[in-house]
Amino acid sequence: MRLLPFLIFAVVAVMILLPTLRRLRLPARPLPTTVGDELVKDPVCQTYIVKSRAVRRTTADGVRYFCSEQCARLDMGR
Repeated sequence: MRLLPFLIFAVVAVMILLPTLRRLRLPARPLPTTVGDELVKDPVCQTYIVKSRAVRRTTADGVRYFCSEQCARLDMGR
């Protein structure tokens, strides 16, 4: 009968400490250091689009990014 309180205490202590010990043992996941893609602003409709999916047009001023072919045509017509 004397062992019963000690056994209950030991079980509760293990249940509380075990998750903490597992977290300490597992290596922390590194945070992503690179951004996958950036947003660019369409000069016609003023929406933002992911650069890799944007329609590109090269002008004398440089590269311009558009959300669609329609916006690219509207800009070239100006």
